[in-house]
Amino acid sequence: MSADTPAHQTPLVRAASLTHYPEVARSLGLDPLRMLADAGLGASVLDEPDLMVPAERVRQLLEHSATLSRTDTFGLRMAESRQLSNLGPVSLVIRDQPTLRESMAVLIRYHAALNGSLAMMMEESGGVVVIREEMIVGAARPVRQATELALGVLLRMVQQFLGPHWQPRQVCFMHAAPRDPGVHLRVFGPCVEFNQDFNGLVCSRAELDARNPSADPQMARYAERLLRGTLPTAAPTVLDDVRRTVLLLLPSGRCRIEQVAAHLGVACRTVQRRLADQGLSFSELVNSLRLELAVRHVTQSDRPLHEVAALLGFAVPSGFSRWYTSQCGCSPSHSRAAARQDTSAPL
Repeated sequence: MSADTPAHQTPLVRAASLTHYPEVARSLGLDPLRMLADAGLGASVLDEPDLMVPAERVRQLLEHSATLSRTDTFGLRMAESRQLSNLGPVSLVIRDQPTLRESMAVLIRYHAALNGSLAMMMEESGGVVVIREEMIVGAARPVRQATELALGVLLRMVQQFLGPHWQPRQVCFMHAAPRDPGVHLRVFGPCVEFNQDFNGLVCSRAELDARNPSADPQMARYAERLLRGTLPTAAPTVLDDVRRTVLLLLPSGRCRIEQVAAHLGVACRTVQRRLADQGLSFSELVNSLRLELAVRHVTQSDRPLHEVAALLGFAVPSGFSRWYTSQCGCSPSHSRAAARQDTSAPL
């Protein structure tokens, strides 16, 4: 069974995700209103930041804009001038937390209401903190622009607390490096790396626990009470939560139901029961999401196939090849060759 999100649960994102889209589009020779119309988005989305719009249309808009402008840093350019206030009412709660750790906890708690296509997770080990992000698209569609926009926005948020010149220890992208790394170096500094096992930022525990001198806990509590009345009332389903967690854990090789349940703070039986209510088993869901990632890495990247196999938890490449062939009807190498031929074909 496919784990694609049902139509009535189409992921939504705040229209504020398009902040600075017109400026970047015009600077690269595009007509932003025409591009919005082609993506099925009205011009009103530029004036109503709290409007919730289909995340898939925003993803299509960013990818199409990058293709037409021949600019593989389109999404990142949009993130360069973002402010904490672009997150809307949530920013009021984030701003007045006593530490960056607690601000990140607020963002992770509310991110699904801001962007239903984004999964986030924060992990710590040995004084190092990893903040992971992954896009949920339900199929093997390009997500480079949306991913870079999301990580760029995350960086800008952290810099609101740690200073405009702060740089993380490492910025990781699963996709390949751009043709020209200049924009990435300008935004992230020399710590940016590509073809990694996850998308995210790496910082220290000390940075995460640095005190926020301008914090106002009373204002944060007041803002959160107001926030509950302004965000969409539809809460993410358990299926949504499990999907997000599986996507984030798959590349780490720790995607067992025990780990997923622990991250969600529930018992394994609860996960199994809630998925069964949706007509799914945990293994079916993992297989579907693994296939989505596999096709994405095989057809949209130059990552060696043995690395793709390891990334998806296969001990040996031959096991990955057999599994992929059984799922897709052709080998990974054949899929990659066909994708490259489609890309190079004249329009």
